[in-house]
Amino acid sequence: MNKTIRLTAETHSALESLKDDDETFNDVVASLLEARQETIRDGAGLWEGTDAAEKARAARTSMKQDVGSR
Repeated sequence: MNKTIRLTAETHSALESLKDDDETFNDVVASLLEARQETIRDGAGLWEGTDAAEKARAARTSMKQDVGSR
């Protein structure tokens, strides 16, 4: 099933610049999505065994409190 999506002229041009002659726009978007998913998978578990997650949670809580007090 095909779907139609709207793009700004700038986004269309950016996608077009990434597209090879033998590729469709669907191919380009699918490739970008796959690259994004690989990046996410590569980062999964990076903080395992460290206190980085707890530090990030504390920083987020602090930022939320700072915003709430303004």
